[in-house]
Amino acid sequence: MEAPALEVRGLTRSFGRIAAITELDLTVQVGDVYGFLGPNGAGKTTAIRCMLGLIRRDAGTVRLFGESDITRARANVGAIVEVPAFHGWMSGTDNLRHAAAYAGIPSSKVESEIARVLDRVGLSQRAIDNAGTYSLGMKQRLGIARALLGGPRLLILDEPTNGLDPRGMAEMRDLIRSLARNEQITILISSHLLAEVQQVCNRVGILSAGRLQAEGEVQALLEQGRVGSLVDVSAEDMAKLEAIVEATEALSRVGDVTADRIRIRTTGTIPELNRTLVEGEIDVTALVPVTRNLEDVFLEVTT
Repeated sequence: MEAPALEVRGLTRSFGRIAAITELDLTVQVGDVYGFLGPNGAGKTTAIRCMLGLIRRDAGTVRLFGESDITRARANVGAIVEVPAFHGWMSGTDNLRHAAAYAGIPSSKVESEIARVLDRVGLSQRAIDNAGTYSLGMKQRLGIARALLGGPRLLILDEPTNGLDPRGMAEMRDLIRSLARNEQITILISSHLLAEVQQVCNRVGILSAGRLQAEGEVQALLEQGRVGSLVDVSAEDMAKLEAIVEATEALSRVGDVTADRIRIRTTGTIPELNRTLVEGEIDVTALVPVTRNLEDVFLEVTT
């Protein structure tokens, strides 16, 4: 059986009396696009630094592709941790030459490797421009190009869409999907943007206050714990609608959506809900099924 790309067990790290990470367990399988989720300050970046051996662990183990010697195993890993930094007076190509030297890429392969990664992230046309002239999105892509030097098997991206505008976020999503699909790179994405992660990841782990609260396939987490369906309903007579909901065993009021719309949970089907309302002589003006998302899951497991 193939070893996981990343396996963390009991990872703990404190700064003085402040526990940043507490007994963290997570597993990223080969082929995953794994979302490492949590609000700002949840401990995601600290955990990533520990995983990469950039800071020490107080306790716990980390294995990369089955290897516990992180320094040796890191040859298979490319990463962006926090905001990627570059020499602004140097071109994108020269920044990558600098990184390639540190990465130990043979001199005979440096130029072809730089050309490959720049093309891969769509920066070939700006390769000779100074990095200081790049937009935030271009700097993020240059950071990924740097992380791709040497052909890593695992890519760790810490908040790759942070600060990007909608177009930049869409471009980053497309790039991540392409790297996973076309180059079979396993990817871990740290983010607090749950909707973004839901669009690209097949598995997620949800971190809060330094502890992993949930982990699993995205679809399984969306289905987990669901009892019945949620539906937003409006009617001509809202008081009459609320009375019907209160009197019907299969229905329960979850809350208000707007002044003239309430959210209902039904243990039956949506057509059955509609039939109940019609038979109760409710003039329904809107009946909208609610799609459960990662934000719903996150709020459930962290509150």
